[in-house]
Amino acid sequence: MIVEQEELEPVLPGVRLYTVTYDSQGLHVKAAMAVPDGAGPFPALLYCRGGMREIGKVRMERISQMAAFGYLVFAPHYRGNEGAEGRDEFGGAERHDVYAAFALLKVSPWVLADQISLYGFSRGGMMALLAAIECPGFHSAVIWAGVCDLFLTYQERVDMRRMLRRVVGHPVKNRQAYLERSPVYRAGEVSCPVLIIHGTEDENVSKTHAVKLAEALAAHNKPHELWLVEGAAHLFDSAQIREYTVKMFAWLRRTNSLSGAQADRVDRVDR
Repeated sequence: MIVEQEELEPVLPGVRLYTVTYDSQGLHVKAAMAVPDGAGPFPALLYCRGGMREIGKVRMERISQMAAFGYLVFAPHYRGNEGAEGRDEFGGAERHDVYAAFALLKVSPWVLADQISLYGFSRGGMMALLAAIECPGFHSAVIWAGVCDLFLTYQERVDMRRMLRRVVGHPVKNRQAYLERSPVYRAGEVSCPVLIIHGTEDENVSKTHAVKLAEALAAHNKPHELWLVEGAAHLFDSAQIREYTVKMFAWLRRTNSLSGAQADRVDRVDR
């Protein structure tokens, strides 16, 4: 249920921006939403942000760029962020903020209910994959530099261990909490095609996450593609972002079977 919706100043011509307050498990949580000009309905992209608190916040410029491809983009901030109620547990209960957003999109008059896809960046990869497992009905999922194994994150990111022990617990003493946040071990339950985009020089989330996810999906005969981008870091440079965003939407267009008018719109942006 949407509690409040406020229109914001646009940052890109042809794209409207909103802050949305909605209900998730009885909490009022917040999201950013970017909507292409026009009456719709549009295919939708449920954008799962990375980071935590001030790190990895939703950028209005980025979701506006994505909406320019003809998609409504809905980006939950997760509970405990942007003044919302509750507490961000790094893949814990706030995953329900993504599930509640999916329920909202399915009944929105602006959205084509059978063409809702997921996008997860960094920590958001974990959130998007969990949604693809626990909420059947997504058309596809894009995992960009995404976390898929929290045990591996704890091993690789010494700088994050203190936060992880505080929020999630120790991976030995609290093994179940790490398993619940590691969708690679539930790849057989993923309910939609997956596109994996990852830089080979990513020092924040190693390419091992992408390779492990691709191998796990292949082992369960789940449709997927793995695009390893040679030389790319965790944050792609502007040219890489442009190139792979265009390629990503071309992939979404192929998997989503958009109507003629929507496909035309994406083609214009591609060029």
